[in-house]
Amino acid sequence: MACLLETPIRMSVLSEVTASSRHYVDRLFDPDPQKVLQGVIDMKNAVIGNNKQKANLIVLGAVPRLLYLLQQETSSTELKTECAVVLGSLAMGTENNVKSLLDCHIIPALLQGLLSPDLKFIEACLRCLRTIFTSPVTPEELLYTDATVIPHLMALLSRSRYTQEYICQIFSHCCKGPDHQTILFNHGAVQNIAHLLTSVSYKVRMQALKCFSVLAFENPQVSMTLVNVLVDGELLPQIFVKMLQRDKPIEMQLTSAKCLTYMCRAGAIRTDDSCIVLKTLPCLVRMCSKERLLEERVEGAETLAYLIEPDVELQRIASITDHLIAMLADYFKYPSSVSAITDIKRLDHDLKHAHELRQAAFKLYASLGANDEDIRKKIIETENMMDRIVTGLSESSVKVRLAAVRCLHSLSRSVQQLRTSFQDHAVWKPLMKVLQNAPDEILVVASSMLCNLLLEFSPSKEPILESGAVELLCGLTQSENPALRVNGIWALMNMAFQAEQKIKADILRSLSTEQLFRLLSDSDLNVLMKTLGLLRNLLSTRPTLCILANIADGTTAKELIMTNDDILQKIKYYMGHSHVKLQLAAMFCISNLVWNEEEGQRWHCSSTWRDGSALAPASIPRPCYRKYRN
Repeated sequence: MACLLETPIRMSVLSEVTASSRHYVDRLFDPDPQKVLQGVIDMKNAVIGNNKQKANLIVLGAVPRLLYLLQQETSSTELKTECAVVLGSLAMGTENNVKSLLDCHIIPALLQGLLSPDLKFIEACLRCLRTIFTSPVTPEELLYTDATVIPHLMALLSRSRYTQEYICQIFSHCCKGPDHQTILFNHGAVQNIAHLLTSVSYKVRMQALKCFSVLAFENPQVSMTLVNVLVDGELLPQIFVKMLQRDKPIEMQLTSAKCLTYMCRAGAIRTDDSCIVLKTLPCLVRMCSKERLLEERVEGAETLAYLIEPDVELQRIASITDHLIAMLADYFKYPSSVSAITDIKRLDHDLKHAHELRQAAFKLYASLGANDEDIRKKIIETENMMDRIVTGLSESSVKVRLAAVRCLHSLSRSVQQLRTSFQDHAVWKPLMKVLQNAPDEILVVASSMLCNLLLEFSPSKEPILESGAVELLCGLTQSENPALRVNGIWALMNMAFQAEQKIKADILRSLSTEQLFRLLSDSDLNVLMKTLGLLRNLLSTRPTLCILANIADGTTAKELIMTNDDILQKIKYYMGHSHVKLQLAAMFCISNLVWNEEEGQRWHCSSTWRDGSALAPASIPRPCYRKYRN
């Protein structure tokens, strides 16, 4: 396979290839091994810090020759080591360079090199592998293709501080989910890496710490193991606490806080443990200070949001720590006209990544306001907060839009705010725009929030109805995504509660009897229950009763109806109604519910009865809605 760059780049680079670059490649084919070695050394010196030279050499075919020399048994160990060094330098260029190296199957060649007895060659191969695996264009799965690789890497951890640093870095970048965590855990990652936390090398300690953060993330098995590990007579959580003290480097403080956060969220450490309340949480709040670098502020806020998300007491503590709510407002003002940044490169970097600050702030506000009414009030009263959220709903970054919707959803659990701030800022308008055309991850949260805006006491309910919400929500009930189907039904259920007859008729007409049948046969239990809730809230008209009679014709639906006391009580109510047709419709329901023969052989309620003459019931069924959609 040819190891070439993408066509446009290849053509522009080829036009600038110099005779000197060709000379470097030609020397790799010299019959004299010493001249080949010197040629590789000269090539190494030529490519250091020179991306143009790197691209030239790749285009001219240096990579296949270097890999050939690296794998040849007749090549000296010194030559193999120098080849690995040059390949590592080429990988430090552009992403296109890495793609070209991957096309030449560099990873199997380097992994094979790890079987050598020579430590310097092993370190050079690992350094190159580290560079390649930390590139975003490299698939992590390439590390796990050969089942013998991980145990061999574990064995190499004891060889030197460089093997420790590089291997831990490879693990931390290639552990991307529970499957990878399980593989590393089962091959003794915890036991093999734990003692590295006391290494004399800062780089080794940091890479080991990063390994534990990715291993513990959302993994109870790993977290429960970590909490009991002893290193030099000290429990691992105690070592993490020492590493997040103020006198330690910021990178170490943050990563230690992440380890403790992930162990806490996985259930290995209690939320009221002093290492969380007095150490981890204050450390993460410190990271949100405007004195910290942008990436530190982002990571600190996002980790803190994750830590406090499920725990109301941690939310309350965080909200009053170092004026956090006001501190987060600065995330929206960056960079200010009086920015203290004098480094032009840093300023340019931060301008390109300022949206990450806004995303992190929205996430942390969402967690802070998840449960406590007083905290929500403080957040909304923060300067221009609602305007910032509304603006965030239309940002170009999908991640910022998603975080803004989540923040709004969290705040929408407040009755007072639904009646005041949400109405004052007409939040429903941008939300409806978001619902028109957005990826599923945004639609799930936005539709969940719409459930709250459609509660009967929300002033936004009427304008939302007038904007075509019924059709939109009925469309969501047909989604392949179960969460969207649940939210669509849930919102319709809230909409139908104590609603006018016209609204209920619109829901029935838009949803259709056929779709109701499908929803009552849905494999997702939440969809089934919310559909029954919708039916219960609609049961103030005779046509709905006819639909229910037909639905009762199926075994699954029959069982669900028979276990729902509210619907049975409503059928009973109509049996004694003064309107004869309502009595008859109720009797059809009863008949179908008690019939024991094959499905489809029971009484069916004729659709011709939909003449609109039914009377509303004298009493309203118990409301079928959750006060807030979480």
